[in-house]
Amino acid sequence: MKDIILEEQTTTFPTLQGHQYMNLITFRRNGQPVTTPVWFVQEGAHLYFMTVRTSGKVKRIRNSNRVQVGPANQRGKSLGPTVEATARILSAQEEQHANTLLNQKYGLAKYAFDAAAKVMQFFRGPSERVYLEIAPLVD
Repeated sequence: MKDIILEEQTTTFPTLQGHQYMNLITFRRNGQPVTTPVWFVQEGAHLYFMTVRTSGKVKRIRNSNRVQVGPANQRGKSLGPTVEATARILSAQEEQHANTLLNQKYGLAKYAFDAAAKVMQFFRGPSERVYLEIAPLVD
């Protein structure tokens, strides 16, 4: 898997540089944090990731766009400090760009994931993906 990191990115989310997973921390209505490890890619000052539209994290982000991100392993073990940020769901027009970036970073692993998702849809029914963008918190 390739690291796609541009020069300017190292100052925006420096703790994520060189990592394949990040912990995405979203917040329930009562303020309780929920941590989920996700694949991500960084371009410029933004991070991108994908998930299922009906997932809890999407529901929580729709309620509050406040998130925290930090480096993690694939099981969600924190590998460094978290950073406050905001998240938004990408429009259909923006999704293809995010998908292309994820394909470039994760290569065959992403294609295998996509194939497995299609097989799961055969058994469980369709599940629509959604792509999200994370931006640094602006003071």
